[in-house]
Amino acid sequence: MAERTLSAQPDVTVVVLTHDRRDTVLRTVDGLLRLDPPPAVVVVDNGSVDGTAAALRARFPAIVVAALPRNLGAAGRNVGVRLARSEHVALCDDDTLWAPGALETAAALLDAWPSLAIVTGRVLVGADQRPDETCARMAASPLATPPGMPGRVVLGFLAGASMVRRSAFLAAGGFEPRFFLGGEEHVLALDLAARGHAILYAPAVAVHHHPSPQRDARARRRLLLRNALWAAGLRRPLGRALVRTLELVAANPPDRLTLRAAAEAVAGLPWVLTRRRRLPVHVEEALRLVEASARRSAPATAVTRRA
Repeated sequence: MAERTLSAQPDVTVVVLTHDRRDTVLRTVDGLLRLDPPPAVVVVDNGSVDGTAAALRARFPAIVVAALPRNLGAAGRNVGVRLARSEHVALCDDDTLWAPGALETAAALLDAWPSLAIVTGRVLVGADQRPDETCARMAASPLATPPGMPGRVVLGFLAGASMVRRSAFLAAGGFEPRFFLGGEEHVLALDLAARGHAILYAPAVAVHHHPSPQRDARARRRLLLRNALWAAGLRRPLGRALVRTLELVAANPPDRLTLRAAAEAVAGLPWVLTRRRRLPVHVEEALRLVEASARRSAPATAVTRRA
C-alpha cells in the first residue's frame, strides 16, 4: 500500500472512499477543496485498476492518497481515519459531497457535546435534492435526546455523510472488515453506544449525494441481508437474535438472492460465535425501542442503517 501521513494538524479531515470511479472521485475532491476553508483530504483508493490513485496525485498534490492493493470495502475507511491527524474526521463516499458550512457545523457539535462520537447529516439525493428516506427514520428516532442538543439521538448512521470523533472511532475498532459493504454502520453504532457514546442525527448538517450509476443493486441487497443476520448473532441475546433472523429473512423476497445471503450468513457462523459479545442491557433496550418504532411505521427490512 502506497500511503503517506498528514504533516499538518487541521481542524477537520475528510476521508473519501473510492473504487474504480476515477472521474467521480476527481469531481468530489475538487468540490471538497473548493469549500471555504478547504479541509485536509485523505482519499482511500480501494484497489482501483482505472488509474484513480495516479490521477488524484497528479491533479491534487496536496492531498493524501492511500492506494490499497485490494478492495477492503467499508474497512478502507479505517485506513483513512488512522492517517488523519485531526480529531474530527468526516467520512465521504466518492459520490457524496459535504455542503458549504456542514463540516464546521458538525465539528462544532462534537466540540459542544463530548458524549457524541458521531454526527450524521441530512442527505440530499440527486439534482432535486430529495431527502434520503433514512433521514426521515432518524428524525423520528424514539430515543431520548438531551435538552438543547440540535437533532435526534439515534442508534445508527450513514457512513458517507457522518463526522466521527477519531479517538472514539478507533477505540471501538472502526468498521468490521468481514462485512465488506452494506449495513456496515450497525455493529459499530452499537459498540459505540456500549462504550457510553452517542450518535446524533443533525439535519442542519447537509450532505449531497449523486448516486453513481456504477452500482450493483443485487449484490447490495445480498450483503445487506447477510450482514444484518451476522449483526444479530454478534450482539443480540440468543432469543432475540433468532427472532430478528426470522424477521429479516421473512422481509426479503423468497428468491435465490435471499437464499444465497442466508447461506453466506450460516457459513460465517463459526466466526460470529468467536466474536459474539452481548450488548449492555441499556443498549439492548434502546435497540428494541428503535425496532418497535420501525415496526409501527413499516415492515422489517434488511436495511440496518436505522435510527
